[in-house]
Amino acid sequence: MADLTDRQTQILKAIIEEFITGAEPVGSEVLTEKHQFTFSPATVRNEMAILHREGFIEKPHSSGGRKPTELGMRYYITSLMQEHPLPVLQEVALKQRLFQHRRSFSRMLREAALALAEGAGYIALVTTHEGNVFHAGTRNVLDHPEFFDINVTRATLNLLDSYDLLHDLFSRASDPKAVTVLIGREFGMANLEPVGVVFAHYGSDKRGGVVAVLGPSRISYPSVVPQVRHMAQLLTELSSS
Repeated sequence: MADLTDRQTQILKAIIEEFITGAEPVGSEVLTEKHQFTFSPATVRNEMAILHREGFIEKPHSSGGRKPTELGMRYYITSLMQEHPLPVLQEVALKQRLFQHRRSFSRMLREAALALAEGAGYIALVTTHEGNVFHAGTRNVLDHPEFFDINVTRATLNLLDSYDLLHDLFSRASDPKAVTVLIGREFGMANLEPVGVVFAHYGSDKRGGVVAVLGPSRISYPSVVPQVRHMAQLLTELSSS
């Protein structure tokens, strides 16, 4: 992966965060108007040309703007992203919500999926080693243009209904103790190129599984990554009590 200058990382970060929010390719004029760069619009255009040449952004055929490639998103997640910490009140409310169901493991996991879908705004799912899959927030995908393609939506719903496919996906975590992100072609499955997933393992070998958020590849990673991490930690704590 090419080394980027500070100026290039500023521009790439701005493009990606605009794209995450708006789902539209971003032009140099928008960047210049909305971000108080210390360099000129001409410099922005020149640097965008370099980012395009190096494979971090691309130009869709129907637009004059640019959007991040998988390489660009991966660079953002690993090097540029600043996580949004969960508010303490939200953490307390979530623990209380799940704690009342701790005597029924399946009910607690179902509630965890509901809570995560509400908080993240995407599809949330929780699996167990025994092959159970609890998911919520399926209707949330209708808020994102990536899922207007029926083939993408069908492939996503098929994934939710297949424990074997999910197990294969979640087994790709390079570090089972860390939050993992897979984007697009990293799924290795047809019609899931516009999709991203954030997941983490929870619990133990006897009583545990995976908690995940599934959405477009432009998931709001700064907020979703800490939400998934916290939910995994909370389920680990409650499943052992």
